Amino acid sequence: MTDLNLPRDDRSLERYTLVGTPIPLERRAAGDFNRVAFAAAHVVADPFVEHDPWLAPAIDWDATLRFRHRLWDLGLGVAEAMDTAQRGMGLGWPQAQELISRALKDAATRKDALIACGVGTDHLSGTDHSLDRIVDAYRQQLDFVQGEGGRVILMASRALAAAAASPDDYLDTYARVLAHADQKVIIHWLGEMFDPALEGFWGARDHMVAMETCLDMIAANVDKIDGIKISLLSKEKEIIMRRRLPAGVRMYTGDDFNYAELIAGDEQGHSDALLGIFDAIAPAASKALASLKSGKTAEFFDVLEPTVALSRHIFKAPTRFYKTGVVFLAYLNGLQDHFTMVGGQESARSTLHLSELFRLADKANVLADPDDATRRMKAFLSVRGVN
Repeated sequence: MTDLNLPRDDRSLERYTLVGTPIPLERRAAGDFNRVAFAAAHVVADPFVEHDPWLAPAIDWDATLRFRHRLWDLGLGVAEAMDTAQRGMGLGWPQAQELISRALKDAATRKDALIACGVGTDHLSGTDHSLDRIVDAYRQQLDFVQGEGGRVILMASRALAAAAASPDDYLDTYARVLAHADQKVIIHWLGEMFDPALEGFWGARDHMVAMETCLDMIAANVDKIDGIKISLLSKEKEIIMRRRLPAGVRMYTGDDFNYAELIAGDEQGHSDALLGIFDAIAPAASKALASLKSGKTAEFFDVLEPTVALSRHIFKAPTRFYKTGVVFLAYLNGLQDHFTMVGGQESARSTLHLSELFRLADKANVLADPDDATRRMKAFLSVRGVN
């Protein structure tokens, strides 16, 4: 049997024996699902470039793009250059541009590749900007993505959060930006648990008050909006907002704590998906979504529910460090040969955190090759002082 020593918080070691049954990699297409499903994809760092990781990212483009083809092979869409790709935490706009351009070119070689790309204002330095400057910044990125032939995910802006003095400033800014869009976009409301600089977005710290402004913005620009992804880690707030969306506007769940039940939905509707956790659990997500379309709701939950505990661990506070867990699982699954991250973010989670991630990934059946995952985990632990 596959086993290894894992550290516990009392400084002792536990002999852990793996129990999971890996979910097989089965090729699917987006048409095999009755939900629209995007995985927000990570970037693979290049550890063989001489550079200062905190100052300049080095990206392994081949490995990064192979990962996107894997998601497409499973029927999942790619949400490109989002926070999972470390936008604002190691990946700047120049690198995001190259990532978007390369990914869109690869997507164009396939007939089934669903992709949408993040547009923000992160090329602005600092936060002291006028609303006119922020609109221009949004439009600059929007023009780039549209010029490359891509769909747009309109991301929340730190600069706008700092500059807006009232809800009306948000309404005016979004109206001006959306008027520039040549096709429907996905709005992304990213909560402060993912990025503390976005606290008070939409003009209020109370999410329910902020929701009113967001809904007003959607109603005023409904012909420009495909849907909204909210990342507030609250199923109650998502359901309330979902039930109030105008007809034809999708709710894309960004709730990495409660995605299974939100995707399954209820008698009044369901959420589609745009999730960072789908990067880490792609084969399980694909299998579960195919089961849901086939009417096998029990199988959908049987496959997806075991991954929820893993996701809640990966996205635990400080939630913004979830990328470390996502990339660590990619390393364990042999999708990259190293555990090195853009910006040196491999240091953002502790040895104990990553050891518990290993246990939960095994129990969620998302370790593709338990023997290889064990070998990789042992190698990681050895440099962290665990024999």
